[in-house]
Amino acid sequence: MATPLITADLVAVDLDATDKEAVVAVLADKLAAAGRVSDAAAFAADVKAREAQTATGMPGKIGLPHAKSAAVLAPSLAVATVPNGVDFGGPDGVATLVFLIAAPAEGANEHLQILAKLARKLVNPTFTGSLRDAGDAQSVSDIVNEAVA
Repeated sequence: MATPLITADLVAVDLDATDKEAVVAVLADKLAAAGRVSDAAAFAADVKAREAQTATGMPGKIGLPHAKSAAVLAPSLAVATVPNGVDFGGPDGVATLVFLIAAPAEGANEHLQILAKLARKLVNPTFTGSLRDAGDAQSVSDIVNEAVA
């Protein structure tokens, strides 16, 4: 069986963060702890470089930071709910839901496939609402896996 894109250990619920770098750092650390990223700091730096090119804030108070990185060992998705919100440059204010997409530097553009599946779901307020209302990491993981499987 293929490794799931997201597992409960890649989710941060009710994260208290003041900026996008803090959210990315927490999620990058989770990816590294799960053995999906070889170097959390290097991956976070690649995400920051990507963020500097174009804001990744989406309508619906969603942040969608992503990067292809040599530090990524397996295509993965980490998620944070951030009740106070952080600025990802979205059109409707701070992001309270953040999806960090990690894609290996080499190989197919898996992250684009992940992004496309996710983007179709993110326009659905029922989907995003269920994620924001999920009380624990396992629930968030289950909801996302069902959506992008």
